[in-house]
Amino acid sequence: MAQVTFKNNPVTLIGNEVKVGEKAPDFTVLANDLSPVTLKDSEGKVRLISVVPSLDTGVCDAQTRRFNEEVVALGDGVAFYTVSVDLPFAQKRWCAAAGLEGAQTVSDHKDLSFGKAYGVYMEELRLLARSVFVIDSEGTVTYAEYVSEGTSHPNYEAAIEAVKALI
Repeated sequence: MAQVTFKNNPVTLIGNEVKVGEKAPDFTVLANDLSPVTLKDSEGKVRLISVVPSLDTGVCDAQTRRFNEEVVALGDGVAFYTVSVDLPFAQKRWCAAAGLEGAQTVSDHKDLSFGKAYGVYMEELRLLARSVFVIDSEGTVTYAEYVSEGTSHPNYEAAIEAVKALI
């Protein structure tokens, strides 16, 4: 299991660590309009899933903006989701304030379905651990990064290169 800290304090991750080469687990999260979103909704596309503790923090804001900008440039063959436990209403407000109305932020607040399926649910905080997953068009995980310290940035370049290798 991945070992992570948040503000240098160890946290317990609930769920199974997802590894490269495995079939990506399905999940159900909520879009900003409260409609369900699953992995199958983007079937046939390369998926970049960026996981953040809360959009309302500096690193999470920067991570979402950076990946959104990079993925938009790659075209329609790539689906991009930012997953957090922020409420869908808060995510929608953040997107509007950030000028990213087209960004796909999805909420795992209701069931923690994503957090548990991908082993990123931090039990002590009821937040998701910062992580990045790339899933190919057939549903296989080709890149997985569990950021060891929750307040640190992920490896943006490696994740984007993993996406580019699939398109």
